[in-house]
Amino acid sequence: MEKNQTMVTEFILLGFRLGPKIHIFLFGLFSLFYTCTLLGNGLILGLISLDCRLHTPMYFFLSHLAIVDIAYTCNTVPQMLVNLLNPDKPISFAGCLTQTFLFLTFAHTECLLLVVMAYDRYVAICHPLQYSAVMSWGVCVTLVLTSWACGSLLALVHVVLILRLPFCGPHEINHFFCEILSVLKLACADTGLNQVVIFAASVFILVGPVCLVLVSYSRILFAILRIQSGEGCRKAFSTCSSHLCVVGLFFGSAIVMYMAPKSRHPEEQQKILFLFYSLFNPLLNPLIYSLRNAEVKGTLRRTMCKEGHSQLE
Repeated sequence: MEKNQTMVTEFILLGFRLGPKIHIFLFGLFSLFYTCTLLGNGLILGLISLDCRLHTPMYFFLSHLAIVDIAYTCNTVPQMLVNLLNPDKPISFAGCLTQTFLFLTFAHTECLLLVVMAYDRYVAICHPLQYSAVMSWGVCVTLVLTSWACGSLLALVHVVLILRLPFCGPHEINHFFCEILSVLKLACADTGLNQVVIFAASVFILVGPVCLVLVSYSRILFAILRIQSGEGCRKAFSTCSSHLCVVGLFFGSAIVMYMAPKSRHPEEQQKILFLFYSLFNPLLNPLIYSLRNAEVKGTLRRTMCKEGHSQLE
């Protein structure tokens, strides 16, 4: 047993167990989503960096959300695309744990960033006169660094707890990336402590942030209802409702995955839920949070006009 435990060097990701033709179709579809995600979030980062009018706390947080979404996607999707074309290609033990650590880091950080962004909108709408003082650049940088630090440290705790476990076979992970719950199923020892830490971390990183987001947006909703201008009320309500849809889908699916009884969610259904994290949510975020914004649209038009004039000259 000890010899087998020390010889574990790689895992096989089973991915989507479908026919070769469906794999090729999924490869093309997921590649399209992947490209659009990188272009959309990259466009947001470029516009924010180019236009000084977008150098505000809200867009500072949005830029970090775009960075998280790009990193998030690059961590899981390329491996998934490789497995669709070559299902038997293994991933090393170290590479698998690295992917798990990065996935958890970006997931935790995004949860905390969404709370920070909700608080920023709460202060901007409910306390506009105090906004500059409350959301100073020092506060903004501290909030972002805290989000990244907490996300990384919490992910490190999970990985350290995995490293104490022996893995003596089988080595096939029934997922398209090294998701923590799927990895734990292969351990040859009791994973009770890991499960308790995962549940406690879910309460801290999911339930807590959801409550804070709901409180912030409920306050914002009451403030919107007091707006005298019908057009202003409509725009504000449209923005907040779209934000809540994204937040609800993101946190809702995560709570279902990590806090609901596992017997109710077959493994294939879990893969579909994780596709939302890896592909659809990073693709939706720039559309919902940025590209629907009038300021971002204006910056994009000005940038394209400048490019057109420079080519004519």
